[in-house]
Amino acid sequence: MKTSSLIARTILDSRGHWTVEAALTLRNGIRVTASVPQGKSTGASEAHALPAARAVRNINKIIAPWLVRADFNDQDALDAFLVRLDGTTSKSKLGANAILATSIAFARASAAAKKVPLWRHLRTIAKLPARKSAFAQPRLFINVVNGGLHAGNNLAFQEYLIIPKCRTIAESVDVGTAVYHELGNALVAAKGKTAANLGDEGGYAPDFKDNLEPFAMLQHAAKKLKLDKKVDFGMDAAATDIKDPALGRPGALMKAYAAIIKKYGPIYLEDPFDENDFEGFAGLNAEFNGEGGGTIWIAGDDLTTTNVRLMERAHAAKSVNAIIIKPNQIGSVSEALAAVRLAREYGWAVVASHRSGETNDDFIADFAYGVQADGLKLGAPARGERVAKYNRLLEIEEEGKKGGR
Repeated sequence: MKTSSLIARTILDSRGHWTVEAALTLRNGIRVTASVPQGKSTGASEAHALPAARAVRNINKIIAPWLVRADFNDQDALDAFLVRLDGTTSKSKLGANAILATSIAFARASAAAKKVPLWRHLRTIAKLPARKSAFAQPRLFINVVNGGLHAGNNLAFQEYLIIPKCRTIAESVDVGTAVYHELGNALVAAKGKTAANLGDEGGYAPDFKDNLEPFAMLQHAAKKLKLDKKVDFGMDAAATDIKDPALGRPGALMKAYAAIIKKYGPIYLEDPFDENDFEGFAGLNAEFNGEGGGTIWIAGDDLTTTNVRLMERAHAAKSVNAIIIKPNQIGSVSEALAAVRLAREYGWAVVASHRSGETNDDFIADFAYGVQADGLKLGAPARGERVAKYNRLLEIEEEGKKGGR
């Protein structure tokens, strides 16, 4: 792993904002690139991303000279060095985006040097026990309706998800796209042509009668296709960013979730309360899962931000039984893998996730498959930056069949 050069530049993300891309070249001629996504609904404890131009400058002027001079033989050594070089708890000196671009590029170059797929390399360095699940691959959490900060409509909640119950990724994509397109047809028929407009993550984003209507229309679409037994439902409330005054009243959110769970039986509920409300999460977890466990994944995202310190607090409070893993929340591949290892130790479900401001980089697909995540969020099966990841996931499934999962 002798590095010849590391050169960064600014590129546009899916919302037209500048982000960071890094190109790493090894002395043996291998060249890889890595780019960093950006969130809109972000947790206050996320690692600090600098303006793209500044992060690029830090890669080119600070990180690159060190990387070319030194020889890093493994991911942990590189990432630990970058964290020390930054020297802050939030990665605010070099920028989490500068560190992550370098970290992902190094992981990709390492896989290329070994002549193995990236997911297989990540599985090797993750050092995780085999996942025990009825599903051999991550289940797809497909965001088909956008609300909250991800859309300009009247929905308080940010994401309405369909979660195919299929044995293969190919079948899951087939079921997911079928329901997605049927939902689009139903929305246009009920609300007019503008109902086909898309939000940040490719989900439909019209106004609805209330926060329950998206589930009703999803249920109808799945039943019309005779796929209602093939899909589960889920939701990302992103409660920290909810602006609806009615849902800000004491107990209002709990009542809303109880109504949704009773009527539509979702298996997944992400960020149901404010990012600092560990007790609120714990109350919901106890109410619907209880001491003996349950069937609803109560997931932390803004609550935990892929940060082991916050995960420890959430575990002590019994706040969640599932966690979102977003590498850019913490800033390096090694730290994201450490968060997955801790989640496995706690018995939590692991859901890897993209961000709302994405690039065409498909790293998260390899990451999810590599760590044998229970779920993977990529947005809707629409828009190039989302489709790139679905297509990579389909390719990975074929690679897994050929080389043994």
